[in-house]
Amino acid sequence: MRAMLSAFRQNLCGINTATATTAVFTYRNRFCRMALSVVVIFLALQATAHAAKFNRVLNIGDRAPAWGELKSIDGRAFDLADFADKSAVVVVFFANKCPVSKAYTGRLNEIAKAYRERGVTIVAVSVSQAAADDFEAMQVRAREQKFQFEYAQDLSQQIARNYGATATPQVFVLDRDRKISYMGTIDDAPQQPVKVTEPYLRWALDAALQGEPPEFRETKPVGCEIEWK
Repeated sequence: MRAMLSAFRQNLCGINTATATTAVFTYRNRFCRMALSVVVIFLALQATAHAAKFNRVLNIGDRAPAWGELKSIDGRAFDLADFADKSAVVVVFFANKCPVSKAYTGRLNEIAKAYRERGVTIVAVSVSQAAADDFEAMQVRAREQKFQFEYAQDLSQQIARNYGATATPQVFVLDRDRKISYMGTIDDAPQQPVKVTEPYLRWALDAALQGEPPEFRETKPVGCEIEWK
């Protein structure tokens, strides 16, 4: 970027001081400063536009995509606006048949209970077309595992596409302004809860509730690849 600015300045702002009048020099110098400011802003925007490393659709700081009404396992229909009073919302792409989703069920229950009183809601969404993930199977799994979080279905898979989701479970933390503050995996030990040393989701929620960015803003999703229809 520094090399680009240097070349731009030399080509655009070069002035022959031997022949330029004071008025021309002053005008050209002022124009040069304005043009350089525009270039710096443009390059900065370009540098951040695709800053996400593991998501081709969303970047950290983007406004979370709203969704149409999702069908919850209890028969309700809800959208993102229904959680307007919450301090943070966690969207988790989840699948019954995925062993990694199964391994994280207990931890999601614990996080949901631990942060509920602090104004956090967790919404798990299944976009799977598999028989193991049909609506009745979702209801059975939630009942057996005593889900402490919302569980809804989107057979159109549009919500997953809008969020750039690629795996289950994959989480997105939406802060108070409903901007993406964290996205990725839940922690660093998918199959062994006792070996967790980096609880990314908990850290992200703690930061969001304090109105601050988390130390880790994006991690690589770990889980089962979403099967698109």
